[in-house]
Amino acid sequence: MEEKKHNLIWGILLIAVGGIFLIGNFTSLGMDGLWPLFPLAVGIAFWVGYFHDKKNFGLLMPGSILIVVSLLFFYCIFYGWWRMEYLWPVFILAPAAGFVAMYFGGTKEPGLLIPAGILGTIGFIFLFLSYGFGNFWPIMLIIAGVLIIMLAGKKRGGEEQKK
Repeated sequence: MEEKKHNLIWGILLIAVGGIFLIGNFTSLGMDGLWPLFPLAVGIAFWVGYFHDKKNFGLLMPGSILIVVSLLFFYCIFYGWWRMEYLWPVFILAPAAGFVAMYFGGTKEPGLLIPAGILGTIGFIFLFLSYGFGNFWPIMLIIAGVLIIMLAGKKRGGEEQKK
């Protein structure tokens, strides 16, 4: 039974790779436009591996990184590589997405949200700044302050109800 699954997976993989090369032969899209499909496929394979055995939630990290980065590469292929000047912070956001996926797909260990929050914050700040919104960075501080006050009020309200 296990051998049939492996044969099925290899068969599907070969059909997909052959299809990609065939598309390149019959359209204006060659491998110069389709190459991000390969890291995307590997990322999806990591996610499929996780769904096959949910105990292996560590597979979500490399899968998420590969999927996010592949989508970034596709975006740059279709809209211009010059956009990478502004979109490079996505490389910081990709592991943040992986940590979030591991949190929701795993044991919901709060420690995974710490690096996700740090990387996500840094990535969004750099993304925000790279698009020329540098004069508006104080708005982010104000939003962060409001969120902290709201969360503190929510915790305090919950503690008062317990008493």
